[in-house]
Amino acid sequence: MSSESNTVVNWAVFSRTRTQLGSGFIRILGYFREDGEKSVAKIEEAMQVRDATALVRPAHTLKTEARQFGAEPLGALAEEIEFTARRSIEMRTFPDELVPAVARLRPLYQETMMLFEKEANPLVERRPAFGRASASNQGFGRI
Repeated sequence: MSSESNTVVNWAVFSRTRTQLGSGFIRILGYFREDGEKSVAKIEEAMQVRDATALVRPAHTLKTEARQFGAEPLGALAEEIEFTARRSIEMRTFPDELVPAVARLRPLYQETMMLFEKEANPLVERRPAFGRASASNQGFGRI
């Protein structure tokens, strides 16, 4: 993994989640892909129609799910959107200051999903787990 991908995904958290979910990992990652796409679209739509209340739930969902998979920057951006929207609701204003954050959201989501899919692909050679020598059979049968 490049150092750039390490800033987008905390691979230790991703690996821990993968281990904890076991055989359900790919299915759950697929749910995150679907939910994430919907959340990003709902956030973009809420900004277009200037509905601060409609920003909160999809941002909260995206924040929580992203962090479960180690996508801390995506989670942090969603948290910024959620909390700013909540503050705006309390103040009865619209969070125009979120325009740059929402503009960064889809590209960051897409980059994160690309990295997840690359790592989850069974045909990709795996890195050894942190602190262990390679126990992978990726080299089996190779000369």
